[in-house]
Parts: sequence; C-alpha cells; structure tokens
Amino acid sequence: MREHETEKLRAVVRDCVTKHLYSSAIFFADKVAAFTKEPADIYMLAQALFLGRHYRRAFHLLHSSKIVDRDLRFRYLAAKCLEELKDWHQCLNILGDANVDEHGNIYDRNDSNLMYLDKGGEDHEINIASAICFLRGKAFEALENRVQARKWYKAAIKADPLCYEALECLIDNHMLTCEEEASLLSSIQFGPQDGWLSSFYSCLIKKYDKENVVEANFGELEKEGCNSNTSDLSFIHTLKTNTDLLACKAEYYHQCGEYQKCFELTSFLLEKDTFHLKSTLVHLAAAMELGNSNELYLMACNLVKDYPQKALSWFSVGCYYYCIKKYDQSRRYFSKATNVDGNFPPAWIGYGNAYSAQDEGDQAMSIYRTAARLFPGCHLPTLYIGMEYMRTHSYKLAEQFLVQAKTTCPLDPLVYNELGVVAYQMKDYKKALWWFQKTLAQIPSPLGEMWEPTVVNTAHVYRKLKMYNEAISYYEKALALSTRSVSTYAGLAYAYHLQDNFTAAITHYHKALWIKPDDQFCTEMLSLALADECHGNVDHRTEFR
Repeated sequence: MREHETEKLRAVVRDCVTKHLYSSAIFFADKVAAFTKEPADIYMLAQALFLGRHYRRAFHLLHSSKIVDRDLRFRYLAAKCLEELKDWHQCLNILGDANVDEHGNIYDRNDSNLMYLDKGGEDHEINIASAICFLRGKAFEALENRVQARKWYKAAIKADPLCYEALECLIDNHMLTCEEEASLLSSIQFGPQDGWLSSFYSCLIKKYDKENVVEANFGELEKEGCNSNTSDLSFIHTLKTNTDLLACKAEYYHQCGEYQKCFELTSFLLEKDTFHLKSTLVHLAAAMELGNSNELYLMACNLVKDYPQKALSWFSVGCYYYCIKKYDQSRRYFSKATNVDGNFPPAWIGYGNAYSAQDEGDQAMSIYRTAARLFPGCHLPTLYIGMEYMRTHSYKLAEQFLVQAKTTCPLDPLVYNELGVVAYQMKDYKKALWWFQKTLAQIPSPLGEMWEPTVVNTAHVYRKLKMYNEAISYYEKALALSTRSVSTYAGLAYAYHLQDNFTAAITHYHKALWIKPDDQFCTEMLSLALADECHGNVDHRTEFR
C-alpha cells in the first residue's frame, strides 16, 4: 500500500475516534498496523481497542509488541488497560520500580530510565511522568495503601501542575491536612502563564484560613483589570461566573455558617448546570442545615434516577431521611453510599451522625474511627469522636480527640468552641474563656446565627468568673443573633439578678418563660427575684451561682 493511502486510512481512524465509531476505528487501525508494522500504528490500534473497551486485547497487543519496555506511551497505555481490568498488582509491575518520599519527590532506581525526566513535549501536553505517577497513586489507593497513594498523587501534581486529577484525589479524599495542602501548593512550580491556576488551586483546598486570605484568592480570579494582555483578560473574565469557582465559593459560605447564602448560590448554579455534582453536594449540605426537606426529597429522587451508580445519590436519600428524623432509614442509605464508594467522606460522616442522633454512641464511634483512618486529612471524624465522649461526660478523652482534630485542621472555629465547652464542663473557666475568645476571633464577620451558642457560652463563662457587665454585654450580642433562645434570656436575667438589678432580671425571666412557659429554672428564679425585689433578701441566691 502506498504511503498516501496509508495516511488516508490513519485519518479515517482518527475521525472514527472523534465520532466515537470505535469498531470502525479498530477495523481500519488493524489494517494500517498490518501494512506498516510501525510502532506508531500499533499504538493507534491499541488506543482504538482501549476506547472500544477491548482492554485485554489491547494489553496483549502492547505487551507482545515488546515496545512496552522502551516506550513510555506503550507502558502507560498497557497499565491503563490493567487499571480497567482491576489488575492492580500487574499494573504496578508494568509501570516499573521507583521510590517516592513523603513530599512527592521521586527517586528512580534506574537512572537511565526516561520515565521521570522533565516535560519534553509541547506546552499543551501533560507530562507523561505525571500521568504515570497519578496511575501509580490510583493503583495503591485501590490496594488500600493510602500512604503510598498520597505520595504518588503528590508526585503527579509536582511533576506537572496541569494534572488536576491528582490534586482532586488528594482534596476530595482528604488525604492531606490543612497545613500539608498549603505546603504542597507552595512547592508546585507553576509556569509563567499559570498564575490563574495557582489562584484557582488555592480556592480548591480547605478554606479555614483567615477571611481576608480566602476573599483575596477569590478576588484574584474575579478581578477584571488584572492583565494588560487582551486574551488573558477575556479568559479571566469568564472565570468570574465559572461554575467550579462559584462552587468553591459556596463551600466557603457553608463553612462560614452562611447556609442561606450558600443555598441561594448553589440553587443558581444548579439552574445553570443541573448535573454539576460538586455543587449538588454543597447544595445538599446547605439544605440539611436549613431543614429544607422538600428540596432534599426532590434532589434525592432526581439523583437516584440519573446516577443510580453514584454514592452521592444514595447519600442524598440518607440526608432526606435524616432531615425528617427517620434515622433508621437514613442509616440504611448512608451505609449503601459507603458500599457504593468507600472513599466518599460525607457518607461516613452521615452514617455516624445517624447513629449518634439515636444515642447509639458505640456504633457512631466505630464509624467515626473508620472515617478517621480512611481520611487522615479530615478533622471531622475526630471532632465527632470528641463530641461523643463529651456526651458521655468523658471530658479528658474528649479533650484528647478535640486537640487531635485541631492538629489536623488548626483553623476550624468549631473545634475551638468544643474545646471551650470541655473546659467549661471541667470548671476551668479561664481556659474556657480563652477557647471561646479564640473561636470568635476565627469566625468571619459579621457573626451568623450559627455562632449564637458560642456567644452565649462566652457570656456564661464571664458570669462564672463574676464579670457580670461583660456577661451582660455578650448575652445582648447573642440576642442580636437570635431572639428565640431561652438560655440566653435566662442567663441575662440571672446576670442582672446577681447584680441585684431585680427589675431587669424579672423582665428577662418573663421573656424566657414566654418562650418556654414550663422552664423550671426560670420559674424558680422569677419567684426569688420577685421576693428579692419586695424584701431585699439576696442571701438565698448563692446556691444557684
């Protein structure tokens, strides 16, 4: 066959692949490879076989060609075939021997091996070394060797910052702590034109940093006059309404406790892109916090219909049942989600919370421990273990796990709040005050209703320390966040009572009883305040201090 006829057939194969006519592509690629016996044509046939899901045949072709040992493309595609066949040990064998350290730096045993040289292709090509590192990480993760998987994912993103999938696995599977994520990003060498990518990656990682830092990262991608180059400006403009970026912002709102704002943004995103699953997950979380069971029901129905094979779908069903307080059913579906995908953190957390909601602490703790082992970069399992110990009054153990959660994620204000509650229960009021003040310092301003209990706790501590004016100030701040809290009115009334301001105390006891008429503490203290106002007798109040 003449060269121009061969080239014409190659063009036909490429066109068949772009049109997803894989059987046609295989047929013609097979003829080209038979005519020429050239490595490039053998590789083209193997690609067509791979895309047509003939993985065993593609692997046999590549392996029998003997080019696997000296061409990285052949080696990588052969390993991809084994990935699809779930033959993970053989996949690693094909990729060859190499060592990697904890920071993702690679030490190849064979110095002459070309596998880990720097990118030598065009700028638009992703380094084959990075793809191989990523595939190693997937193989180790499938073999449940998460330590090695984490190292190879790091190596992949360091070998080429454009290998987004490696970073996605590290973030979504919570393989790194907050500090490790920040350290990894700082070690990545971005190209001169990749400043936007560095900013985008900064938005993807955990968002417990200071408010101004997080807002600056978003602002860097949203600002309009950032570059004199017209084409760059046009590109940056498109990111301002980019779905992925807005999904990151929605996650930030959720972490800040601004659930309504988060819900409105994710609702907008899902109208724009109904099947954007990252937005869907945040949307479910916001709907859960807002108690929007109707929205959860509709989302669950649609997800199960469209994605029955995804853990997210069954997780959404569990969220609906949890929201309506049918915890047995919610457990069943959270469990199903973990069976569908054991690397889906929200399902494990929901599973444990469903047990905890029914005071089944042992089962909840077992699930939280499993989650802590599977997702070492996620602080929530250890946080919830600490909260379970607190519920059983094991305050020393609770403190140990909360400190561990703080080590994993040093900037989550919820951890500080729980440490303050532990110190309060152990009657170490000065330490409790310190933790509550740190909590309030970490929360983005203005304070949302979610943090009203922290403000009330701070007021309680001031009252215990006999700093009544400060206590009153914080009770009033709490009332500005929520006017339906019995404990806030009761605490404020009691603080006034201890200052012998009986009129103010009586007023606020009445307000507390208006919300909860059968509150025993307020009923008793109102009687005492009325008696004190009549007789000026304050001695009997000491028993309540």
